[in-house]
Amino acid sequence: MFDVAVFGSLFLTLFVIMDPPGITPIFLGLTAGRPAKMQRRMAFQAVCVAFGVIALFGVVGHQILDYLHVSVPALMIAGGLLLLLVALDLLTGKTDEPKQTKDVNVALVPLGMPLLAGPGAIVAVILAVQDADGFGGQLSVWSAIVAMHVVLWLVMRYSLVIIRVIKDGGVVLVTRLAGMMLSAIAVQQIINGVRQVVQGA
Repeated sequence: MFDVAVFGSLFLTLFVIMDPPGITPIFLGLTAGRPAKMQRRMAFQAVCVAFGVIALFGVVGHQILDYLHVSVPALMIAGGLLLLLVALDLLTGKTDEPKQTKDVNVALVPLGMPLLAGPGAIVAVILAVQDADGFGGQLSVWSAIVAMHVVLWLVMRYSLVIIRVIKDGGVVLVTRLAGMMLSAIAVQQIINGVRQVVQGA
């Protein structure tokens, strides 16, 4: 039987971790300069990549980490370093270069992973799948995961309206703001990973 409490708990947990409102300026900053059609496609691709990664770790997450001998803190630190590199590009304006538009699909990295499907979301899903009882519990967990990704797609898809309002100057401002936010998220993720390593030791 469908468990509303399990659904609500995981949905709220993922909402806080994946932060759809906070992803808006980062998405706009990373996709600035692309045609609207490409931006819409990138929003969809990012959500598909995030869902694929989350679903994979939900099914065989522990086995993957154990096989690779990778700890969760190591995953957090690696994700933080990757996000920090992207944040520095946003802050210095390197993402405005035409080469970046053609050669790099930011929908895959860093949007899909590790920004949306980051260590926090992966761990939350692994634990939720493990703790779910029976078919009803599993249905509730996976429904929450799907619902969260639908929300993420809607937020990014319709955040493109903001671009039409703020024009080019506003896009530059949003890009720099996104760089600052992303760098803070990256540093916090690295700190959390180091803290867990120290506590484990």
